[in-house]
Amino acid sequence: QVQLVESGGGLVQAGGSLRLSCAASGRTFSNYAMGWFRQAPGKEREFVAGISRGGINTYYADSVKGRFTISRDSAKNTVYLQMNSLKPEDTAVYYCAAARTGSYYYTDVTRWDYWGQGTQVTVSS
Repeated sequence: QVQLVESGGGLVQAGGSLRLSCAASGRTFSNYAMGWFRQAPGKEREFVAGISRGGINTYYADSVKGRFTISRDSAKNTVYLQMNSLKPEDTAVYYCAAARTGSYYYTDVTRWDYWGQGTQVTVSS
């Protein structure tokens, strides 16, 4: 079992930046691929970014490529999502996820095993 707790959400103006954090506990952090998803009101949860167990490989949704960066710190059991050049359409609840298989590039939510409670990101125009 892995427990995930997100933080860092908030309200920001378009063009601004935020950094989300996700603290993991319970099992060996390095055994899991980590990812970020988001869900806007009335929409399905969608993949944002994923990072491999060792942190070498990353994968991004086209909508955030070049603006968002995922990273992980094994010493702190934490994964981050640096979000720059934010747009109003980035407004959503952002969720951290962990995958036992280590498949960081799966965009299907059913491929991910553990989820955090989510943190709200609101981008004003």
